[in-house]
Amino acid sequence: MSMWLTAALGLALLSYAYIRTFLPYFWDDCVSMLRSLKLSLRLISYKKRKPFYSILECFLDAARRHPTKVFIHFEGRSFSYAQVDRQSNQVARALQAEARLKEGDTVALFLPNEPNFVLSWLGLAKLGCPASLLNFNIRSKSLLHCFSCCGAKVLLTSPELLDAVKEVLPTLREQGIRVFLLSDSCSIEGITALSDKIAEASDEPLSPELRANIHIRSTALYIYTSGTTGLPKAAVVTHERVWAASFVQAASGTTAEDIFYLNLPLYHSAGFLIGLAGGIERGLTIVLKRKFSASQFWDDCRKYNVTVMQYIGETLRYLCNMPKKENEKNHKVRIAIGNGVRADVWREFLNRFGDIKVRELYAATEGNIGFINYTSKIGAVGRINFLHRFIFPCMLIKFDVEKEEPIRNSEGLCIKAEIGETGLLVGKITHRSPFVGYAGNKHQTEKKRLYNVLEKGDQYFNTGDLLRLDHENFLYFQDRVGDTFRWKGENVATSEVADILMVAHCIREANVYGVKAEGHEGRIGMAAITLREGETFDPTDVYKQVVSYLPAYARPRFLRIQPSLEMTGTFKMKKVKLVEEGFSPALINEPLYFLDPDLKTYSPLTEEIYGQISSGKVKL
Repeated sequence: MSMWLTAALGLALLSYAYIRTFLPYFWDDCVSMLRSLKLSLRLISYKKRKPFYSILECFLDAARRHPTKVFIHFEGRSFSYAQVDRQSNQVARALQAEARLKEGDTVALFLPNEPNFVLSWLGLAKLGCPASLLNFNIRSKSLLHCFSCCGAKVLLTSPELLDAVKEVLPTLREQGIRVFLLSDSCSIEGITALSDKIAEASDEPLSPELRANIHIRSTALYIYTSGTTGLPKAAVVTHERVWAASFVQAASGTTAEDIFYLNLPLYHSAGFLIGLAGGIERGLTIVLKRKFSASQFWDDCRKYNVTVMQYIGETLRYLCNMPKKENEKNHKVRIAIGNGVRADVWREFLNRFGDIKVRELYAATEGNIGFINYTSKIGAVGRINFLHRFIFPCMLIKFDVEKEEPIRNSEGLCIKAEIGETGLLVGKITHRSPFVGYAGNKHQTEKKRLYNVLEKGDQYFNTGDLLRLDHENFLYFQDRVGDTFRWKGENVATSEVADILMVAHCIREANVYGVKAEGHEGRIGMAAITLREGETFDPTDVYKQVVSYLPAYARPRFLRIQPSLEMTGTFKMKKVKLVEEGFSPALINEPLYFLDPDLKTYSPLTEEIYGQISSGKVKL
């Protein structure tokens, strides 16, 4: 017996040694696939469940299960699950009475990161009403566009955003839009105060019959994304999508005992779907912040015993740029979930702040494909295993950067990229991984569909992103294609910026693109412009247009004046060479200007100022 036991033990040790040497990610793959399988089975069960079980019902179960548990910490106040449940009942009843909402009516939320955002969304969900999550940085034309394309007839906002609403109020009133303000009073005609009505409303539960027709493919949210062209587009987020995205926390290893630090905007899919909905799915406690603060971050983590944080690349870079302190590793953060961090910042973050499991991910609000780097391999945005290939079939295809289109063979089909070769990521559109598209924008929805990829008649979602797959099945983000760049964690549509630039009387044409800036994540906005005949460059007027109509992250920081803009054979503006040349005066002989907030103008970009920008003395 002992001989067989010894042999078995020896075989086990040999197997373990083999796996450690030749299959270093075997156990990580097993754990990840087991989690994914469990979550997939849960989603299948939700699809079949009658009546439909949404993330709202998950919250209501949590409120019944642990009513006194803190759901949200916010600026020194704590809100239990039961409190949030009751207060959201009041919001629902007030909106039902004042706005006469019924199941299926869309309401636009133009609110900052605060508990009222969560209460309002939950209240709407209890009425069976989709919420349109408006970016609180947008103004004027963009605000009206985002509001109108989701078909909402009601806008809910807060006092701190009142000026932005007043700017578009005449148009809203012309369209018969009702505007409600989360305040006890309001003297502005056309805006109704709602807080006093909420306080007077009953906090008794609402009947599930109010949302009886909601199902897993019903629209739950509209979340805005700047795609390849034009103004922001309203991505249709179904209840199925909410569930799938909420599982990211579970897939990353969080539990109900964790404390989650949420400082990303709730109007974003990362903040709302992964942070808020994911926290509800886990039944954990959320520390909600109005905005990210590098100086307050670790003190907050220690104060609230935070164990899970959420980030974008800029978040970790800001933390690493803070002065070093002796107590930097004195915290309980064990997991960081996010995307967009550079490999060098990732390494420094771990060296500075300890053994934190960084769960870098890749996903798109409207997309049908996503990845998580569950191994913590530095630099990778995800890893593909055979289960992932089965559930979310995807591939990298060869792509012509100059022509901005996939390379096809003689049969008109796309060509798979080789291992180690950069290619365009596309995800097969199936019943299991659908692409719903954008509200009220069939043209842009169709542009994201790629046909005849591997065989005639198939359909794939075009992510618009270039990635690289290595021999170990790790994926690495390379670049964004088309007319979009990413800065400060926000997607910027270049044509929207160009339209604003050309409002300035001196500018005839504008070619907007993103360029690399030393020490920064993503790409910063720049534009090559031509001037109208007989006009000279008016830096103050251009500055005025840019600041008045574009959020800070979308404003082009650098301008390059050219005699003419170079075009392709199909009359598209060429960007590749411009992107490569960047904004260095040493490489560019044409006039260069930079956005100067101190002087409130565009000032000439000299070698000296360029050096100050490169060294970090001038902040971007």
